[in-house]
Amino acid sequence: MTEALHIQLDGQPHNVPAHSTLATLIAALGHAPEAVGTAVNGAFVARAARGDHLLHDGDAVLLFQPIVGG
Repeated sequence: MTEALHIQLDGQPHNVPAHSTLATLIAALGHAPEAVGTAVNGAFVARAARGDHLLHDGDAVLLFQPIVGG
């Protein structure tokens, strides 16, 4: 049996499989990696770091629209 992690996703309870990374969460939600910005527990996580960022029980994940332009 696969253990689940209990996280908060955009302020709502959400379960993900154990050993999930931020990148796998974004893919499972159907988002293109470049289409969302990410923060975990209030800290920005760069797109290049998402594959190495393991999620932990109780993490608070925020997805947001990246700001582009000037």
